[in-house]
Amino acid sequence: MRDVVEQYRRWRAEGLGVGRAVVVRTHGSTPRPAGGTLLVTDDGRIAGSVSGGCVESAAIAEVLAARKGGYRRVIDYGISDEQGRSVGLSCGGAIDVLVEPFVRAEVEAAAAGRGGAAVATWLPAGQEADDRPALVIGREGRTSGGLGHPVTDSTVGELGRKLIAEGVSKTFDLPSGAVFIEVFPAPQRLVVVGAGQVAVHLVAMAGELGFHTVVIDPRGVFATRTRFPTADEIILGWPDEVADAAGINEDAHVVIVSHDPKLDDPAIETALRRGARYVGAIGSRRTQLDRRARLLAAGASQDRLRHLRGPIGLDLGGGAPSEIALAILAEIVALRHHASGRPLTPPVVEEDGGEATAPG
Repeated sequence: MRDVVEQYRRWRAEGLGVGRAVVVRTHGSTPRPAGGTLLVTDDGRIAGSVSGGCVESAAIAEVLAARKGGYRRVIDYGISDEQGRSVGLSCGGAIDVLVEPFVRAEVEAAAAGRGGAAVATWLPAGQEADDRPALVIGREGRTSGGLGHPVTDSTVGELGRKLIAEGVSKTFDLPSGAVFIEVFPAPQRLVVVGAGQVAVHLVAMAGELGFHTVVIDPRGVFATRTRFPTADEIILGWPDEVADAAGINEDAHVVIVSHDPKLDDPAIETALRRGARYVGAIGSRRTQLDRRARLLAAGASQDRLRHLRGPIGLDLGGGAPSEIALAILAEIVALRHHASGRPLTPPVVEEDGGEATAPG
């Protein structure tokens, strides 16, 4: 929902009625995870997706029907779907989709917020009015609203706090019924030190991936809104002096692309000392060795330097600034999802036992 909340607000400002479909369970391989959202206006405009295209047409029709009928309903889409293979998932999995006649105010507020929250709602057993209560869970543990019973609220509140930390949405089957906990985690923070050309591409790509982007550079000629129109924050200053303002902490991903030791070294030392989730610095292997020697001589510990990544990024082979930015983000995304970064396609094995490149 977070990726479509601004479009939702624009439509509402135009006076349009908007319903939605949201994935509440997945089974097997599916294009979208739980929480994937499709918005549908009364005149047929759409935003978002629940399946990447496989069942969108059917879901749109269901949302429009729910708008007219004023009800909520959970629909199972899959190979054995009652509507037949024409709307089944081509990947062979299945999804349960909650169809709602409008977007709850609690969901809109949580999706638009930046601090991390979850909204828990009862799932309908059949076709029912959209009048059951919701529980809102904050990242810090505070709750508001309720599901109608203190014990249930306590249980769901604890589940919600764990899911916020994991950044996933999920449905739980409780004795009183099924509860969908829709999670809106705080956006991942990407702090880029050095406002060169790699940084320009890095910030633009990171914004598309949902990162909160911060650019740090004391050189005002480079760190401008013209060069970084999509950056969430541009901070003029030295990285060690503006670390608090930039949010360099254990939740931050810090990427140093300045090519200048006067910026690089204090940025690395500050990010490592503050326990940033990811600390990477651009440069060749020779540059990395020289950098580590300087940091050790300045008092950095070997243990702390083990967390410095460099050369930075996955080996994609490209050398253009945009390709370097892509390689860096690929490494960060792999780290975020605890993935290996290896190709998904296995190598083609030749008859002599050697490996060959798989055909494109």
